[in-house]
Amino acid sequence: MDYLKGSVKDEFQQAWRSHWIQEGFAAIEQLLQKNDYWGSFCFGDTPGMADAFLIPQVYNAQRFGCEMKNFPLITGIYENCMQEAAFSNAAPENQPDADA
Repeated sequence: MDYLKGSVKDEFQQAWRSHWIQEGFAAIEQLLQKNDYWGSFCFGDTPGMADAFLIPQVYNAQRFGCEMKNFPLITGIYENCMQEAAFSNAAPENQPDADA
């Protein structure tokens, strides 16, 4: 992103970020739809490693204003994870060095 910041217009940067986030989420959403063991989290009713890797990406998507309407399973998992203290406490804005 530092490379983009110095070499292309802001509109292109946003389009580039959105494109790659959408591509990745489309693949994940498809995997989740095919998963027979989907629950409140990626693979059941307790959070796991897949959730730990997914949540920061959703956070980035929100930070960059990416549309999430095509990803209802990912959105639901994100909402469920953020109800868990481990996830909400790990959010960037809840870190001691976060900008006030």
